[in-house]
Amino acid sequence: MSDIHVDVLIIGAGPSGCVAAAYLNSQGFNIKVVEKSLFPRFVIGESLLPRCMEHFEEVGLLESLKAANFEIKNGARFLRDDVVCNFDFSKKHTDGWDWTWQVPRADFDDILAKEIVKKGVDVSFEHEVVDVTFEADGSSITTVKDADGNNYNIHAKFIVDSSGYGRVLPRLLDLDKPSSIPVHSSIFGHVKDINRPEGEEGTLITFDVLDKDTWFWVIPFSNGNTSLGFVGKNEFIDSFNGTTSERLQNMLKESDYYYQRFKDAPLLFEPKSIRNYSKAVKQFYGKGYALTGNSAEFLDPVFSSGVTFATESALKAAKLITKELKGESVNWEEDYTNYIKRGVDVFATYVKEWYTGNLQTLFFHRPENPEVKRQICAVLAGYVWDETNPFVKKHDRLVKTLAHLINMEKEKSESN
Repeated sequence: MSDIHVDVLIIGAGPSGCVAAAYLNSQGFNIKVVEKSLFPRFVIGESLLPRCMEHFEEVGLLESLKAANFEIKNGARFLRDDVVCNFDFSKKHTDGWDWTWQVPRADFDDILAKEIVKKGVDVSFEHEVVDVTFEADGSSITTVKDADGNNYNIHAKFIVDSSGYGRVLPRLLDLDKPSSIPVHSSIFGHVKDINRPEGEEGTLITFDVLDKDTWFWVIPFSNGNTSLGFVGKNEFIDSFNGTTSERLQNMLKESDYYYQRFKDAPLLFEPKSIRNYSKAVKQFYGKGYALTGNSAEFLDPVFSSGVTFATESALKAAKLITKELKGESVNWEEDYTNYIKRGVDVFATYVKEWYTGNLQTLFFHRPENPEVKRQICAVLAGYVWDETNPFVKKHDRLVKTLAHLINMEKEKSESN
């Protein structure tokens, strides 16, 4: 195959790659997308946040998604013992979308990829990046292996790495670093939801909190299937023996609320396991490239932030690339790294404080404080750049402080 010359090479055709491609294509650039997998393909990250709806709308991908009639997600439910904490996205501090979807990602990603092809983007599936070299000016030559095992080169002015869990440039350029998020693992799969209740109960995304470090997700889809997954410390996951199917089915016994519903539900494939899944990088960009989505940072999935960070970073990177290729000055450190890190840091605080127990104290304290709940709800909806929200602006201390006050009050009342 002859060498290919493009303005921008995008690695990965998931939501991040598709948003970047759709925007750059709309600006008139010559784009090439290479994707290692053949779509449709399974990937985790099935619960979206309202914030990402803005990104799909802005780049012209929203209408194609609406036509798929995915399950509407109006909020999220957290259970612990006998206490229920419901978040309603229409009751949040920050203006913006108040709903999103719960999606089988195989179908969702396939729709996005087909839509950018319709828009004229050149996408090659089963094409794997095996090497990349950068010139001093940021231009690059990327070696790609096609489905038949043949190599060819792509010459690009800029590369967007949206490879997600593949983490192509972090691996090739030695950009990975240890995550500060606690070490957890997960086992998850899809079942045919044969005992799904009628009405809202059957459609609610729910996080069943088994203990401070262990939780179980339930994500119903509109096609009658449901995603189930357990997250816990490695020792909890390792305490179950057998195949991943046997382990997941035994784990179901840990959920008093859901065991009866799912104990006989047929698994649709052998469940998958991810160990020590949180990832971080030394830098978000370099001369001639930017990392987006899970290629940059991957946080614990308890608040479903993955796709939103993927699309937020993709759109931000695409806009900065547009400026740079048009000869305008771009401050990548301030306008990309620092911007994305502000959002990542907010969510990272919530993940860390979830596992310290402080955030769980706020969720399950009764009576609820409506204003505090509205502010936290905006964070859970993905609006983590809105510094009019105290739980964004003071995220690093407010959760901890409020939990401390609640615990002090509880101790005081118990001693009286």
